[in-house]
Amino acid sequence: MTQAGKVAVVTGAGSGIGRAVAVALFNAGFDVVLAGRRQAALDETLDACTARPGRKLAVATDVADEAAVLRLFQKTEEAFGRVDVLFNNAGISAPAVTIDELPFERWKAVVGVNLTGAFLCAQAAFRMMRRQMPRGGRIINNGSISAVTPRPFSAPYTSTKHAITGLTKSLSLDGRAFDIACSQIDIGNAETEMTEPMARGVFQADGSVKPEPRFDLAHVADAVVYMASLPLDANVQFMTLMATKMPFVGRG
Repeated sequence: MTQAGKVAVVTGAGSGIGRAVAVALFNAGFDVVLAGRRQAALDETLDACTARPGRKLAVATDVADEAAVLRLFQKTEEAFGRVDVLFNNAGISAPAVTIDELPFERWKAVVGVNLTGAFLCAQAAFRMMRRQMPRGGRIINNGSISAVTPRPFSAPYTSTKHAITGLTKSLSLDGRAFDIACSQIDIGNAETEMTEPMARGVFQADGSVKPEPRFDLAHVADAVVYMASLPLDANVQFMTLMATKMPFVGRG
């Protein structure tokens, strides 16, 4: 299915899942807008989008900053005139400590990026999708296995990811009247820089520290491209994509 002329905005596009998904969307025919804090990293992602001629744009953006998000979508509209897909991917974590040892500033930072940032980007994309012609579009939120089951010592990250599920459901409901679909992909242990410590050993629910298996990041990119490429009368509401042998149910 060709996606020529469709525009996808990817946050957290400077590395990891965001970079892989941005390149895969571009290769699938989407024009892409890349957002992330580091312009140099975004430029590296742009340089990886070489499989075909196509339009691409990188905008350095702190998703926790409302003015920066509004600028991102203003530049998207100026360059492309519309947005068909938002992959709400930007996210950070906190040190694995008990809640009484967690600095309040770190809590605020995680909530700011993972939840407020996702809200601000969804709000701006929704606004464009509602009034553009043809109307509508798709928002894909990057949840996590932690949107369902927490890891030990992960209160900030887990709280925001549980909240992302609520945001996904609300957007799915509120977007129906405007042909806006919303999906969530919950990813467990894709091979990225963020998950490298898992190969060495991470805290388990029984108090032990054990290594965990990971899986090829390309499968995440393929999954998001599939979700993004569906017609608006079909939707993958929730998808869990994980390393087959990783701890999940009960984290045991």
